[in-house]
Amino acid sequence: MVSDRSSAPIGMFDSGLGGLTVARAVIDLLPHEDLVYFGDTARTPYGPRPPQQIREFGLEIMDLLVEENVKMIVVACNSVDVTVGVDVHERYGVPIVSVIEPGVKAGIGATRNRRLGMIGTVATVESRAYDVAVERTKANVFFESRSCPKFVDFVERGDTTSDALLAAAEDYLTPLKELDIDTLILGCTHYPLLSGVIQYVMGDDVVLISSAEATANEVYAQLLDTDRLNRAERPGHQRFMLSGEPESGGELGRRFLGPEFGHAEHRPWEAAA
Repeated sequence: MVSDRSSAPIGMFDSGLGGLTVARAVIDLLPHEDLVYFGDTARTPYGPRPPQQIREFGLEIMDLLVEENVKMIVVACNSVDVTVGVDVHERYGVPIVSVIEPGVKAGIGATRNRRLGMIGTVATVESRAYDVAVERTKANVFFESRSCPKFVDFVERGDTTSDALLAAAEDYLTPLKELDIDTLILGCTHYPLLSGVIQYVMGDDVVLISSAEATANEVYAQLLDTDRLNRAERPGHQRFMLSGEPESGGELGRRFLGPEFGHAEHRPWEAAA
């Protein structure tokens, strides 16, 4: 029997537009599902902010999505994922899917020499949430993480090829390469847009893990397990809300998601509260 919540949309959010890489994977895997995406573009980036403030922002956005009657919340932001805590599952009463656990599982499954790396924002790395997730699997792997604070700025500017980007990538990634890392988790939703330079610096033998596909698989599994899959034979509808001016996000949104990113509603916090 189909759940009463099956036709409700999936809620997803990020500090900005990087989470649209996760949205892209969900749309491709579950084309009949409706999606409500919130990008907090007025307050991005989250990475350099204090953890308690990031948590407060994340809870505000999840409150907003629950008001939109979503059947699931996808936390498509590593910085939020590491700060909100496990209590959010009881607070909201809907399945909550994050990007960390699926990415770790995919990374452990891909490594051949048992030497796994992760790159992310300062907040993500300092939280040690990935370290804990790796330890929880009890897998016999060496794990090392490194923050790459300039990467988000490069992506936001649309710079994926400059000499300055290459220099920053070499500075961030060379220590991981010297540790003989053979699998690297991209622990920020912006980073897939820099996969070219990351692969170039790390070398062709290193497997890059984007959490987007792994997270989409987890979304499918949880919807199936909770009888919330939308069985309708129609294309899903995507709705986008941004806290900043939507005009500024159009080009970047299409770069992350593709042509589906069209009109975005402006939801400033004073209006969304």
